[in-house]
Amino acid sequence: MSTIGNFEGFQPVSLKQEGDELLKTDQPSKEEASSSQDSAKRPVSSQTSVTESTLYPNPYQQPYVSRKYFVTRPGTIETALEDLKSHIAETFGENIQSFWLLTEIDHWNNEKERILLVTDKTLLICKYDFIMLSCLQLQRIPLNAIYRICLGKFAFPGLSLDKRQGEGLRIYWGKPEQQSLLSRWNPWSTEVPYGTFTEHPMKHTSEKFHEICKLSGFTSKLVPAIQNAHKNSPGFGREKELIVLTEPILIETYTGLMSFIANRNKLGYSLARGSIGF
Repeated sequence: MSTIGNFEGFQPVSLKQEGDELLKTDQPSKEEASSSQDSAKRPVSSQTSVTESTLYPNPYQQPYVSRKYFVTRPGTIETALEDLKSHIAETFGENIQSFWLLTEIDHWNNEKERILLVTDKTLLICKYDFIMLSCLQLQRIPLNAIYRICLGKFAFPGLSLDKRQGEGLRIYWGKPEQQSLLSRWNPWSTEVPYGTFTEHPMKHTSEKFHEICKLSGFTSKLVPAIQNAHKNSPGFGREKELIVLTEPILIETYTGLMSFIANRNKLGYSLARGSIGF
């Protein structure tokens, strides 16, 4: 499976001029240095334009965009990891083997910011409030209950109005055909027997996030953990072997009005949304 994006290091970004106004810089060009008196007499509109270059980790990511996500603020992700480590050790007596920041896509195509934790026995899916720095919900899935993993591009019904591009990962710990009709059509249902994930939008903001948001890295840790859990569980047999498939991941949404509004406004993320009032 190909990963989304590619981090090649720092690259220059040129800021384009808008309209007929030309950009000014703090340092003059060589022509302006040699004829400062002539250039001082010229009007601003007739001066030669000089483009500015700025270095960013990702040339397509404006720095203010990453600062809107609370998870990228200094110390936030470290605090979340320490909180969850102590809670899981005290409550379940387990140690975290790997820690990931991904985006969950529910059965109604809504994006949700999630922390995923892998221990020797369980996969934990955490809804974490990066504003208040607190865990709001923790879903605990035994690794020996996971029997299938699908990797591939997202697919939608032909008549769907809200489609998404890219690749994802779907983890099955129950059979979808056994899901009730009420649960399938309830956007807030917690009885969905699988989870669908893709990479977090802040993957390219730094080297640290590039590692913990990488879907391929999460898969490389999850698969052997599940296989070990199956081998160590009682009654291990052929019917409990993990199946890893490469196939399109179907999301059965048609109108998609709710997900269209939620995803365009990033309602599933801890985001700075500006002040209200005067």
